[in-house]
Amino acid sequence: MKPEYPPGATPLDADELAQLIPRHVTLQRELNELEEANILLAISWLGERRRGDPLDEAFVHRVHKRMFSGVWRWAGTPRHSDKNIGAPWFDISARLRTLLDDVRFQVQHATWEPRELAARFHHRLVAIHLYPNGNGRHARIMADLLMQQMTGQRLDWGTASLTTPGERRAQYIAALQAADRGDYKPLLAFVGPVN
Repeated sequence: MKPEYPPGATPLDADELAQLIPRHVTLQRELNELEEANILLAISWLGERRRGDPLDEAFVHRVHKRMFSGVWRWAGTPRHSDKNIGAPWFDISARLRTLLDDVRFQVQHATWEPRELAARFHHRLVAIHLYPNGNGRHARIMADLLMQQMTGQRLDWGTASLTTPGERRAQYIAALQAADRGDYKPLLAFVGPVN
C-alpha cells in the first residue's frame, strides 16, 4: 500500500507501513475507513469506562492502542524514528511525562480556564508526536477526556473531518502552527465553545 498524505500529515516509514495488520488494504480510502471504524470502537470503549485518567501515561498509550489496535501492530507504542515534526524519538517518554506533570499542576492551580487548558494540552501532545500515526486524532480525544474530567463537557472540534484535505483541516493545521509560535487564539477559536 502506498499512502496518500494530506497536508500536515506525517509520512510513515517502510518499517511502520509493514506493521499494517489487514493485508487486504491497498487504497488510502480503505485505510481511512478501517482506522475510523477502529476509532469508533475506542470511543465506545471510553464511553463505557467509569475511570481513566487522561494525565496517566499508561492510559494515554492505552487509548491510542484502542484507537488503532485493529489496524497497526505498533498501536499504543511510542515511535522509534524521527519524523518531519515532533520531538526526537528518544526524548518522547521524558517529554510526555513532563507534559502530564505540567498539566496536572495546571489543573490543580487553575492556571487557565478549562477550555484553554485542554486546548494547550492537545497542542503539546500533537507537538510531541508520540506515535507514527494518529497523533491529531488521539490528542483530540485526550483533550476531550481532560475537558470532560474538568467540566463534564467536550470541546467542539466542528463537524468536518480533520483527517481529509479541506478548509477545516487547513484551519486546524494553521491553528496548531500559530500555537507553535505561542499564539493560542486561533486554536481556542477553532475548538470553539464547549458542547
